[in-house]
Amino acid sequence: MSNPYPPGPPDDGQNTPYNHPGGYSPPPGGEPGYGPPQGAPGMPPGMGQPPYPQQPYFGQYHQPYQQQPGGASTPDERTMALLAHLGGVFLSFLVPLVLYLVKKDESPFVRHHAAQAVNFQILVFIGSVVSWVLTLVLIGVFTLFAVWVASIIMGIVAAVAANKGEWYSYPVSVPILE
Repeated sequence: MSNPYPPGPPDDGQNTPYNHPGGYSPPPGGEPGYGPPQGAPGMPPGMGQPPYPQQPYFGQYHQPYQQQPGGASTPDERTMALLAHLGGVFLSFLVPLVLYLVKKDESPFVRHHAAQAVNFQILVFIGSVVSWVLTLVLIGVFTLFAVWVASIIMGIVAAVAANKGEWYSYPVSVPILE
């Protein structure tokens, strides 16, 4: 197989060297993807633009945003988030929904945790209804027990994370409130 661009000087009338992979010159009309050859600072004339600007790496990395909006949480916010998750375990989605509606404009931390708890408890409610329907086939007893155990365990894990001040999201959730 032969290369359609054999090595050699370019056809632009200048005898400028090109450092291309394999020693081949660019196709007629310039380098592909970079437009017509132009001089760039630090490059010999006729070499074209570099593919990307060379910048020093040291000191260039900055995280553009905080890990979660709102920054650190206060002890009161952590307590409200804890109550949202534990209230969801004991009283379904009513407690987290009330906390969400009351605190959504005051604290992003409580808003996040209350919304996560409401979303998860709605999913638990749907799972419980489906399990009750499946009790007619007897498998619903097992799925109801599994939904109940999973809701307690995940609710406690979320409550502990909220009490530590962490931004927690349930592993299984449907984003209804945000």
